[in-house]
Amino acid sequence: MPEQDPAVRAAIEGELRLLDPDVRRSPERLGALLHPEFHEFGSSGRRWDRASTLARLPEDTDSADRYVVTSGIEGVRLAPDVVHLTFDTVHVGRHAHRSSLWRRTDAGWQMYFHQGTPFPAEGE
Repeated sequence: MPEQDPAVRAAIEGELRLLDPDVRRSPERLGALLHPEFHEFGSSGRRWDRASTLARLPEDTDSADRYVVTSGIEGVRLAPDVVHLTFDTVHVGRHAHRSSLWRRTDAGWQMYFHQGTPFPAEGE
């Protein structure tokens, strides 16, 4: 198996940190991983920007919350400083396909865009 691209590995590490409730509850740690121009189309159908995400996520994250990655995260470098990741999650019984774009900045790799699309679990 070929060694993983370091840029893809860095984006995956950032993505996994964003799924950690301790990071999600910390505006400082969360903010370090979100690009200044971050925006999201959430699995709820809502649109979020960086400011609204930093305002809501620390308040809405319970210490018992955990995302479960139900399929391996895959990534591809689209440009020297841009990585695209895809993966699936299950959270509180809800399944979502997820896609994110990560950009390398002077502050390190930061999430620039994220989208979650709900899908039914098998057998539903």
